[in-house]
Amino acid sequence: MSTRDVMVPMKLGINGLGRIAKLSIWHHVERRYFSELVVNIGREVGSRLADIAHFIENDSTYGRLHTYLHGCRASRAIEELNESEGSMRINGIRTTFLRKQRNPAAIEWRDHGVELVMDATGAFLDPTVPADEPKGSLRGHMAGGVKKVIASAPFKIKDLSKEMPPDAVTTVMGINDADYDPARHVLVSNASCTTTCLAYMVKPLLDYFGAQRILSASMTTVHAATSSQQVLDRAPKSKATDLRKNRSIFNNIILTTTGAAKALGLVIPEMKQIGFIAESVRVPVTTGSLIILVMMVQDESMRNPISREKINDIYRQAVHHYPEGYLVFSEEQNVSTDIVGLPRAAAVIEGNENHTRTAAVRIDMDRVLTACAYLSSLGEAGAPASFDVTQMKAAAETQLGIQQSRILEVPVTQAVVYGWYDNELGSYTNMLGDRTVSIAELMQL
Repeated sequence: MSTRDVMVPMKLGINGLGRIAKLSIWHHVERRYFSELVVNIGREVGSRLADIAHFIENDSTYGRLHTYLHGCRASRAIEELNESEGSMRINGIRTTFLRKQRNPAAIEWRDHGVELVMDATGAFLDPTVPADEPKGSLRGHMAGGVKKVIASAPFKIKDLSKEMPPDAVTTVMGINDADYDPARHVLVSNASCTTTCLAYMVKPLLDYFGAQRILSASMTTVHAATSSQQVLDRAPKSKATDLRKNRSIFNNIILTTTGAAKALGLVIPEMKQIGFIAESVRVPVTTGSLIILVMMVQDESMRNPISREKINDIYRQAVHHYPEGYLVFSEEQNVSTDIVGLPRAAAVIEGNENHTRTAAVRIDMDRVLTACAYLSSLGEAGAPASFDVTQMKAAAETQLGIQQSRILEVPVTQAVVYGWYDNELGSYTNMLGDRTVSIAELMQL
């Protein structure tokens, strides 16, 4: 990510002004790829345009915008506020704020010359909903002249009988961004911060061992608070089922859910072959999250099992296989604030804490042979009322080459890998910016 002297004559639309939208403004005014930003808020903010500038300029997590852009000696980076036009210059980039329409279909994108929109509202994530949906949809942006829409969260299809539309795709930069077909796809999900980090933790192991050797996997994300959580306890809404979402994030560790496992299957299809469990725990920090990945790998030998150093070496080598900075291997003793703001790092592997444990899984071959015998006795009409188990087991035993030992020992290694990620600016927003620019470049060909 570098500052450009010459910008392309293209405007970027941003829908929303939450955490990802605000930090995307920071990203793009620093990057200086787009000549203009058009941000749709859909409502009035404060009492004047200067209140929006104040919100953009100051951040409780990352400090002041001009310090982020130019260092501690920098002066203010927002100027030329025009109340009547709703515009200002942020680091020299003209940025216009629209404050009237909430429904994507009614936003005046065409009037402002916007053909590419990044929707960061989190309200429109179902790619199957048509453009004329009264409550709004991602496709509604197309009604305003937009050609491509990028969602800053995973797609969520509410009607489970429907499949993913052929013009929608989920990508993670550096993992499966080639899945995006500019001739076919108009809706692109940038997955989530957790899925992005998880993909960079899983892919190197999957490439090295192969899906057939990975028996199972699980992950827990120890995740920073988000704006969907409550500052103080409050009564749940009508028909709410998860009462923990209404408890104060200031005072609690809160168990919640994550869709990272499902989204990972869209990004890395081989993971669909592997049993995968994903859990999430919210903790009282503003950003900086951690994934604890556990993988069960069928090993080759108890005498020379997969070691911690082997796992670390896989990641050391993998760093060079992805775009620079996306995967970081660290042997320092990090804490969460150490990775906050780290540019483009989808995952920072904590090599100092990774570890493995190998044990032999004992398989009772009598039970295997009985199962084989039963399966071999099945015909087109189903299982027979009775069959000669002894005879069938003997036949299966001969086929499988089992002679004397009735217990088979299979070495299995459990690998535990730790991966840090800045779930806001450093990791997710910067990679979202890379995805946005990559699509913009293809649009100009």
